[in-house]
Amino acid sequence: MRSNLFFVIFAVLLITISCKQEEANDFVSLNKSKSWNLQFEDDCTENWQQNWFKDGLISQVKQDEDGMDLIAGPVNRDDAHHTVLWTKRSFEGDIKIEYEYTRTDSQIVNVNILYIQAQGIGKDGRGADITEWNTYRDTANMWKYYFYMDPLHISYAAFPMVNDDPEDDYVRVRKYPAETQEKFKDTEVLPAYFKTGLFLSDVTYKITVIKTESKLYFNVKGNGDEKLFSWDLAEGQSPKEGRIGLRHMYTRSARYKNFKVWTK
Repeated sequence: MRSNLFFVIFAVLLITISCKQEEANDFVSLNKSKSWNLQFEDDCTENWQQNWFKDGLISQVKQDEDGMDLIAGPVNRDDAHHTVLWTKRSFEGDIKIEYEYTRTDSQIVNVNILYIQAQGIGKDGRGADITEWNTYRDTANMWKYYFYMDPLHISYAAFPMVNDDPEDDYVRVRKYPAETQEKFKDTEVLPAYFKTGLFLSDVTYKITVIKTESKLYFNVKGNGDEKLFSWDLAEGQSPKEGRIGLRHMYTRSARYKNFKVWTK
């Protein structure tokens, strides 16, 4: 009986390793594909308003030769201190996003988010072109996004809102919109990943995101480490078109550099 159990465990382990290797191979193949067409490129060192616009009146954007610092407001639990930086351009179809990310805060609460291809859903007059209702998001409450937009959302360098463990970070994906506050949990796309060991303060990571009709990849490389996270997308979970957004909840800040977007 014990030997049979060992065989089952060993077989499951082999299958898991095989699946992870297959995922890694698929990511590498997609990433190197010559079908990608570069649509957007910003080294993030100057004139951020040429390529981006911002939600949240209290937050700041600062730039120098090291990149673009997005700094949310300093007051925890005050929605006026949230921020989102959006690309002025909108992107259609399969998408690859690549950038350098350096966490510049030491917080162990709250979340950074990458919004992928966001549009408004038309509810309550919040139309597809989110620039038409920018002022509504001067205070960038989370619910204004998950009730009225339809992007994929990747939380990373993320911590629970109440937390005292500096290693308790997570990576999680959601697909908006949420029907109600109570159903927000239903927006999650499994699996979630915990205690990644990534996104240490003042360490630069290269992030590569690839989204197709059926798959989402999030690859993080830096500090001598590289990890690939992936999700299967069900029908209707892959956005067709929209802007890219960089969200910092209150108290969070980070530096971005060499931001590029390809589509095909």
